[in-house]
Amino acid sequence: MSTNQVIAYLAEHKDRMIAELFDYLRIPSVSSQIHHNDDMRQAASWLANRMIEAGLEHVEVMETGGHPVVYGDWLHAEGKPTAIIYGHYDVQPAEPFELWTTPPFEPEIRDNKIYARGATDDKAQVYIHIKTVEAYLRTHGKLPINVKFCIEGEEEISSVHLPEFLSTHHEQLKADLMVISDGPIHDFDQPSICVGLRGLACLEIEVHGAKSDLHSGMFGGGVANPLHVLSHIIASFHDEDGHIAIEGFYEGVHEMSEAIRENNAKLSPDPNDVAKTLQVDVLYGERGYNFYEQTTARPTIEINGFAGGYFGENIKSIVPNHAIAKISCRLVDEQDPEHILNLINKHINKLNTTGVRVEVRKLLGGKPFVVSPDHPYIQKAAKAYEIGFGKKPVFTRSGGSIPIVQTFVEQFNVPVVMMDFGMPGENMHAPDEHFHLVNWECGVNTLVQFWTEMDN
Repeated sequence: MSTNQVIAYLAEHKDRMIAELFDYLRIPSVSSQIHHNDDMRQAASWLANRMIEAGLEHVEVMETGGHPVVYGDWLHAEGKPTAIIYGHYDVQPAEPFELWTTPPFEPEIRDNKIYARGATDDKAQVYIHIKTVEAYLRTHGKLPINVKFCIEGEEEISSVHLPEFLSTHHEQLKADLMVISDGPIHDFDQPSICVGLRGLACLEIEVHGAKSDLHSGMFGGGVANPLHVLSHIIASFHDEDGHIAIEGFYEGVHEMSEAIRENNAKLSPDPNDVAKTLQVDVLYGERGYNFYEQTTARPTIEINGFAGGYFGENIKSIVPNHAIAKISCRLVDEQDPEHILNLINKHINKLNTTGVRVEVRKLLGGKPFVVSPDHPYIQKAAKAYEIGFGKKPVFTRSGGSIPIVQTFVEQFNVPVVMMDFGMPGENMHAPDEHFHLVNWECGVNTLVQFWTEMDN
């Protein structure tokens, strides 16, 4: 099936498609805030209507225990693979609004970039897939492969209800591969295919002391201080070389081969450049690994927040009765979040916490994901990127987590192809989020080529 007509159609109708994307971006589909529930419904309905207009069939806004999933398919390519295309229509909160150059839900093009909340994460990237369907059906009347769209509304809140949805609709969603576009390529002039995501284990540790805050003169030195105890717990998580000191934490972490480490060295940025960009004197990390490895291929435990005691004006001389910390662990290879949480609990129980009560609570969890770059579908994607971006892609691992990816793998036993069309530094989850329009063109061209490769 020729791609020339398809690519020409996409170029001819680009302005109209971007205008449609602007309408999509104007919908404040913030899944984590209750007052945006109606906006979530509006976004799901808008997306379903665009799927119908593109020519997808069996389009439906399907209920879950929370925000709905938008489904659509086209299944007439007999004997060809079926790809389930996953993405999300929900976005992160836009606060603090005052840090945006222009309002987050009033999209604007500046320097050939679309600025809006959700521009790169994940509305533009999902819309590339829908418009590619439209282009094929308007020019050829058919697609080279079969497609099933599963676009959820809870990715930004850890896909709370999607695992149950996938299980309930297992037969309907069965496919030969899964395709996701929900991240950045490696660099502005270097396309990439992500072949690994870190898993996630999030928890909070709460330390309870006396029945109330106490006078530090009358009780200091004679009563356990929850902040002291929590500080001791946190300090025990790492040794002086940045290694995680929790017994058993590295179980399931694979040793990297010499070839992989050589590849990682090529992908790792200059640490001095990173430090300068971040405005820190020097980087810190697990000794023996470069920055790229530390942030993509090695597990971590990070303190996300630490609170307790008095933070008002001047001083309040107390022994506080309470302290709390929020913690996230990034996991790799075969690490299991439940096992990691148990190891942390066991580690804390061995420490001296006399005089206080310590609670450890699980918040979120998700398994790591890895696929071989030698898989035939990954190799077909690599050929497509080389044509679409004009340069061979590199194979990378991401430091981030999309926990639902491993859920798809486990439930459907399919390879996952991460076809990212964003750029580094597009301020995902931050003020002035944006999407480079040059990657709209590269993205649709790459996807057209990938579907053609899948037809061979």
